[in-house]
Amino acid sequence: MIIGKPFLTAEQIHEKVIELADRISRDYAGKEILAVGILKGSFMFFADLVRSLKIPVVIDFIVASSYLKTTSTGEVKIHYEIKEDIAGKHVLLIDDIIDTGISLNYIRERLLLKEPESLKICILLDKKERRSVDVPIDYKGFEIPNQFVVGYGLDYDNKYRNLPYIAIFKKER
Repeated sequence: MIIGKPFLTAEQIHEKVIELADRISRDYAGKEILAVGILKGSFMFFADLVRSLKIPVVIDFIVASSYLKTTSTGEVKIHYEIKEDIAGKHVLLIDDIIDTGISLNYIRERLLLKEPESLKICILLDKKERRSVDVPIDYKGFEIPNQFVVGYGLDYDNKYRNLPYIAIFKKER
């Protein structure tokens, strides 16, 4: 397995997180939000983003998966559901990456059934050319090419999440 040089540096990621947090804070000025992180991949982005918000925040998580190694199974499994009642609340769903959109759309639809006041989505990485389901993204960090990436929470077989940057991952032949 080969981890390439940083595709997105820690500095680039930090700057984008601050930019997103400022936009979100302006958009929700005077309101409290419920930030829902999709684990495991979003944990670094989620933590950095919510620490940078300048508005009141309640935090919860959902644990979902749809990947096996580098391939999406197309089936979304929810391993842990949010505990907060979201009815009438402003919900910000935060994830690390959107590619096909299947998982994020599935989670979004589940949350909308609980009747939040609003539901917006914030993602760090958008792999737009892989999209098979249209999902409205309200806050987007970077658009990236269709390559498998690791680091800053993103993994291959639950490894490399701890890298402070994002790198393109290649399997050795």
